Amino acid sequence: MRTRPVQWAPAQPTTPDPDLPDRIDRLGELLSGGRTLALTGAGISTDSGIPDYRSPGTPARAPMTIDMFLSTAEFRRHYWARNHLGWRHMDSALPNAGHRALAALERRGALSGVITQNVDMLHLKAGNRAVLELHGSYGRVRCLRCDHQISRHHLADLLEPANADFVSRIRGRGAIEVAPDADVVVADTTDFTMIDCQVCGGILKPDIVYFGESVSKSVVTQGFSMVDDADALLVLGSSLTVMSGLRFVRHARRTGKPVFIVNRGHTRGDELATMKIDGPCSQVLTSLV
Repeated sequence: MRTRPVQWAPAQPTTPDPDLPDRIDRLGELLSGGRTLALTGAGISTDSGIPDYRSPGTPARAPMTIDMFLSTAEFRRHYWARNHLGWRHMDSALPNAGHRALAALERRGALSGVITQNVDMLHLKAGNRAVLELHGSYGRVRCLRCDHQISRHHLADLLEPANADFVSRIRGRGAIEVAPDADVVVADTTDFTMIDCQVCGGILKPDIVYFGESVSKSVVTQGFSMVDDADALLVLGSSLTVMSGLRFVRHARRTGKPVFIVNRGHTRGDELATMKIDGPCSQVLTSLV
């Protein structure tokens, strides 16, 4: 069992394409007349104030692993304390211009759907309907024993009265650094009170796929089907570091679909791309619309 953190270092800074407007025009021409499937990563949500792991200039962070979460009750207490303090930052985030542009493209029939690696629900808030949440959603919590599910809002209603003193103590220190996984950076969490499943007493876990955990076969199968039904795949704001997203890029190329990548910095799929644009997702998508 891997209980030590997996450290993700930020990507090396790159210079945006100097001919960005021309490249966006060319991308629009290549996508015109077809139905495009979007594959989105954390880079599309940074303009909404949600930090990511890989953007140049971000601090090195350790993503949550499933082994860490399952290792001890104390570790889960530490996780839920951080999440309790930080999850509303993600809950209150609003779609940015990039999300709104994708929703507009779907309404026009130019976008067949969205596969997202993000758990922030911003595509749904923006109005996209054909959304596959590859890594789950921060808004749901499930029991690992009986699979009973509740909303994150309902869990908050249970946690808040039990942890009023803890919240008051931490917030009395001033501003808290927000982390990417709907949590915050806090070290001392020993006085936090956990809540177990009210149906069976089992362990509660966010309905999120942690690092080291596999995406369910049914979700992967649905993703492949969405790629097959589209004319092209447009990757937005993902370094494609993990296989859960890269597999769809590889599948698109194997089946003869063009792949277009928009991302700040290099990705693992650059060599497979029909066209790569180094630029901000919101700017590119707004120009496309």
